[in-house]
Amino acid sequence: MTGPMFTFRHGGCVLSLLLAGCVAPRQQPPPPAIGDASWRMVVPPGTVRYPLALGEVSSGATPFRRVAPAYPPDRLASCPPPQEVPALLIVDGQGKVGEVRVTGEPQADAGRQAFIDAVRAAALQWQFSPLTINRWAADADGNSHVVDSETKPFSLAYVFRFECHAGKPTVSAATTKP
Repeated sequence: MTGPMFTFRHGGCVLSLLLAGCVAPRQQPPPPAIGDASWRMVVPPGTVRYPLALGEVSSGATPFRRVAPAYPPDRLASCPPPQEVPALLIVDGQGKVGEVRVTGEPQADAGRQAFIDAVRAAALQWQFSPLTINRWAADADGNSHVVDSETKPFSLAYVFRFECHAGKPTVSAATTKP
């Protein structure tokens, strides 16, 4: 972009000045803060499992819908050190998360509470295939078949990790085995 051209005469020399558009560049707003999430499943010591009797087989209790927590935008400016939020997801017999319990929540300050709220909002949207316990029996010919089936509530523990790098958020929660 060019502006008007001016010509000056000074002592037999011609000096031409070309004024370029001397407008300060417009500041672009920063991109909206978005976060990616991953999690890791943990099995705390003392975890109780359903005991299965002879002929019982369990299946299900696997997530098929996971919603990643969003990095709290109000915490992004301060870019705090990585935050880990341990959470216990309580899942009903239909596979819907009905409750999220977070370790240390009563003692959390406002900054940490923002991360806890992000975990809770996302985890309450998770869905699992129901935990199903089938009872098998053999008939007189030795053929096995299901004689009874029921779904049960269950809980799974996860650790959600939030990281900020140069003002850019990363939220992770990768599933791992203990």
